[in-house]
Amino acid sequence: MKARSLFLVLYLALSVLPVYWMFSMSVRTNAAIVGAFALVPESLSLANYQEILTDPAWYSGYVNSIIYVALNMLISVLVALPAAYAFSRYSFIGDKHLFFWLLTNRMTPPAVFLLPFFQLYTTVGLMDTHLAVALAHLVFNVPLAVWILEGFMSAVPKEIDETAYIDGYTFPRFFVRIFIPLIKSGIGVTAFFCFMFSWVELLLARTLTSVNAKPIAATMTRTVSAAGMDWGTLAAAGMLTIVPGAIVIYFVRHYIAKGFAMGRV
Repeated sequence: MKARSLFLVLYLALSVLPVYWMFSMSVRTNAAIVGAFALVPESLSLANYQEILTDPAWYSGYVNSIIYVALNMLISVLVALPAAYAFSRYSFIGDKHLFFWLLTNRMTPPAVFLLPFFQLYTTVGLMDTHLAVALAHLVFNVPLAVWILEGFMSAVPKEIDETAYIDGYTFPRFFVRIFIPLIKSGIGVTAFFCFMFSWVELLLARTLTSVNAKPIAATMTRTVSAAGMDWGTLAAAGMLTIVPGAIVIYFVRHYIAKGFAMGRV
């Protein structure tokens, strides 16, 4: 028991150490960071956070990222719900092959789709928009959403569908009033993973945007200049990127635990 506790404490310490070190750098000046090694900051300064929160070039990156991530999360769930229901309730020619093909899109590197998206968006005028990034991320998030939701839907007995039809429910009414509340845990888990993968994706988001929808991950490259690396500002920006994910995890933490328990996450 002591060995297990020691292992858990060590694991927790190693997990928290990078976050603590980034926070420590974010409240120090560049001179203090590169000047000497210090496990505990000698003095604290919020100048790096103030620069990010008051400079439009910085905080607009967070706003842009949140906008296209929220769009992608909403569209992914809305598209995946009927698709997952079809896979969980019906058998049709090629259903297994189609399901596998969807998952292969999630396995494909983003660079493979970069040139087609770039040419398409340039032609239709979607370059440098939030919708462009949100739609591009659907290639990876919709297959994941279908896979997760299909597992939760398959756990709901088909007799519930049949009973609802006997009681006179139309399919849209049954789906919204009865079925969706039964799989709300799956929707929460799906929304979380769609958020996570869209939030951390950089290649497509950076290439398909330039000014109006530039994400925070691309904005963070401003810390590199001929004068060197602005470590304090970069660390502060990194700490702020953790906040949205932490908020999402807080609200869906129970759903994620249920998803692991069902073996679908």
